[in-house]
Amino acid sequence: MTEAEQSTPVPGIPCWVSLMTRDLRSAEEFYGTVLGWTFRSGTLGEGFSVAHVGALPVAGIGQIAPGLPTAVSWTPYFAVPDVDTAAARVRERGGTIAVGGGRGRGRRAGRGGAPSARAPTRTAPGRGARAADREGAAFGFWEGRTPPWSFGRDSAPASLELRTSHAFDSAIFYAEVFGWASEEPGGCEVGYAYRQDAVVVRQGGRTVATLRGGGDAASPDALLRPRWHVRFRVDDLGEVTEAARAAGGAVGPPVDSPADGSEAVIRDPDGGVFTVCAQPA
Repeated sequence: MTEAEQSTPVPGIPCWVSLMTRDLRSAEEFYGTVLGWTFRSGTLGEGFSVAHVGALPVAGIGQIAPGLPTAVSWTPYFAVPDVDTAAARVRERGGTIAVGGGRGRGRRAGRGGAPSARAPTRTAPGRGARAADREGAAFGFWEGRTPPWSFGRDSAPASLELRTSHAFDSAIFYAEVFGWASEEPGGCEVGYAYRQDAVVVRQGGRTVATLRGGGDAASPDALLRPRWHVRFRVDDLGEVTEAARAAGGAVGPPVDSPADGSEAVIRDPDGGVFTVCAQPA
């Protein structure tokens, strides 16, 4: 994708998702088989690729650098005007910065786009950081241009949902970090959806993220601990879950989501967890 095809997203809006994995080629094989994605080289080097549906970008996949204490996970990124300011806000509110958010000139990323600890992750024209909120849910933020990509549209994931112990407390955390409900023109608005019993983040009249309770920070099961759920729409839920099992993934039982209908949680062979949901009838 050329720089001319990229755009600067609205601050605070989810602008990308990326999987960090220990084996890039195995991940490409799994997601290509299960979801039909194709892959192209990214701008962060040989350890990073961008998944596509046709000509449209879906997500990034990067290989974790040896020795870097990074968990295999799907991570959403939020647009920010300044990485250093966002990183400071995260720390001030009890969150942690995993990598990135440092000041000074950016360095070339290491294998898989993974920087040295505390060094900015730079991929022209922008830079980003990975972080965790007060309850340990991983997320990232990005300063700069991105593909013309938005949750719920075209090839992008269907939706983004945080499962956490305290939805309102988490909403305050993210609102203060990303400027939600700041009343800036075109910015994100935060409200409560009574039927879904969830905090809903909207931009331009569209839901871009949902925060709800149900997470347990003390649970020994990683699936129950607070985390951001990334949902991908599929044409045939049964076919996709069977393909995931055959490719070595683990599949949870189908459930009904208030927002996305029938869905299932899949863990890829390396431990990355994501959700697939059926296309609306």
